[in-house]
Amino acid sequence: MTKQADTNRWLPLIGGTLLNLVLGVFYSWSVFVLPLENEFGWIRQETSWTFSIGIFTMAVMFVIAGRFHATLGFRTVAVIGGILFSLGFFLASLTTSLTWLYISYGVIAGAGNGIGYSVAIPVISRWFPDKRGLALGIAVGGYGAGSGVFGPIADEWLLPTYGWEATFQIYGIVFLLVAIVGAWLLKPPPDGYAPEGWDPSQLKPAVTTVMRDLTPSEMLADRSFYLLFVAYCFGAMAGLGLISQLVPFGREAGITNVALIGLVVGAVGNTTGRIVSGSLSDGLGRLNVLRLMVIVSAVAMPLLYLLGSNVLFFVIGVFVVYYCYGTLLSVFAATAADFYGTKHLGVNYGLLFLAWGIAGLVSAQLSGFVVDTFGDYRLAFFGATMLSLISLGALSMTKPPQVSESGPA
Repeated sequence: MTKQADTNRWLPLIGGTLLNLVLGVFYSWSVFVLPLENEFGWIRQETSWTFSIGIFTMAVMFVIAGRFHATLGFRTVAVIGGILFSLGFFLASLTTSLTWLYISYGVIAGAGNGIGYSVAIPVISRWFPDKRGLALGIAVGGYGAGSGVFGPIADEWLLPTYGWEATFQIYGIVFLLVAIVGAWLLKPPPDGYAPEGWDPSQLKPAVTTVMRDLTPSEMLADRSFYLLFVAYCFGAMAGLGLISQLVPFGREAGITNVALIGLVVGAVGNTTGRIVSGSLSDGLGRLNVLRLMVIVSAVAMPLLYLLGSNVLFFVIGVFVVYYCYGTLLSVFAATAADFYGTKHLGVNYGLLFLAWGIAGLVSAQLSGFVVDTFGDYRLAFFGATMLSLISLGALSMTKPPQVSESGPA
């Protein structure tokens, strides 16, 4: 391993966090829902497709972008992602039909989101083998914080003052500038890098790392990959349905200033879950933390529905549910790096990340269907408990892959 002073490794972490802060605004889609529905007379099931298409496109492009990391370079791929994401927002300001909205926000912004998001995880994983859970938690925590920063600004100030068209345009310009700065800071470490004074034997016993980097084909031959895929998909499905409908649900529950309360608290919970649980997984083990969080999520989701009309319980419930959801995004990424190595992590984690994309495609659309058909969120919230329990079952059967220096055992 190449050992050197680790001072500069914090700059890529800052860059990845900045880039993800911008990309995370995708979670703020719910603040645009009512203005667009009021403008064009669309129903919730129609507008929900925008978020679903965007999430699925993001997951697919994550895998595709991972294949270009080695040829184009991490920074170039990050810039391309930032440009597409910003362009999608700007084009969304020209919306006159659902098709245009699906293409601009769903496909173009979603593609930029996936391309940009694919960069920080492998770069940060290589810079921080000693604190992988914490570092990835901070980087992807920026993604979770994006909605808490930019969502309320849009809902409380930009949308009422300037309208949805100008808000999309303003954000498109701002996001481009921040994304380019973040991309420039995302310099990868030299091959074989290890922090000065650190040795792999210093990892806690609960954290199991692979003896060598696995190729995507080797990973796909591992049974644990499919168990992780199922756990990720159903765990994320439980949370994404709420995220896509947070503002309308809060207003239906009688919560005033729901964007300011719900989105900020949700973003704080999301970000805290990614950072704190990521750090906890460095000591307690990735799978142990994931199992605990899906259990908590299974209990918290129906309680949020039942007690959500009370502001205090709404705040607590949103925080807990988002905390558990945020845990998935950081700890599954760290798990993929531990189980399958960092050399092919852009593609390997991208393939696992497809589970998140499928969850988003199904959950947001299902939530919209429930609202339009039944007039409330009861089935979606209680159904989330069952989804979390399925995730727990898959995680309970997951074990680290047995890999020798020369090949799979």
